[in-house]
Amino acid sequence: MAMPRSTTAERPYHHGDLRRAILSAALDVIAADGPSALSLRDLARRAGVSHAAPAHHFKDRTGLLTAIAAEGHGLLAAALAEAEDLRDTGVRYVRFAREHPAHFQVMFRPELLRADDLELTTARALSSEQLRTAVTTARPEFGGDADPRLAGIAAWALSHGFATLLLSHNLDAVVGDQEPEDVFRTATELLFPAR
Repeated sequence: MAMPRSTTAERPYHHGDLRRAILSAALDVIAADGPSALSLRDLARRAGVSHAAPAHHFKDRTGLLTAIAAEGHGLLAAALAEAEDLRDTGVRYVRFAREHPAHFQVMFRPELLRADDLELTTARALSSEQLRTAVTTARPEFGGDADPRLAGIAAWALSHGFATLLLSHNLDAVVGDQEPEDVFRTATELLFPAR
């Protein structure tokens, strides 16, 4: 006599790459509805695994958001490493925000993250170093006694502010049919003409 099949409440844990599947599903949810819409139980359902399975990789919702932020900083560092100069660094920052809006929404929300997570602190240090390098290369006078942090904050604020306004659709009328990166480049040329 055949045994009855198990119910959906007894879904198997095993999955090809559960960590990646949960991260991808979480990024979709964040892009559509923001980080507050995340639920590990819902993500497990989407991945077709038991509700406890995601906790094996992320422990809890904060762990998942921290992993997303760490991944985002790694992607950002790689994007900024390709920049030719400070202006191009800003353009690449804006492009990163457009191409990875869910990461971008989480990366700069410390209240959502585990600040002492090693993967996050390492990735954040890499992305910060890329920005710092772009600033000190563009402005070598910051290599001496001057504090390069203020110039770095100014560059970051300009790029981050533009990207945030862009993603929240506050620049739709200004950008129109143009590429946002081109609009950003033009705006920085108005403020900081080439020497």
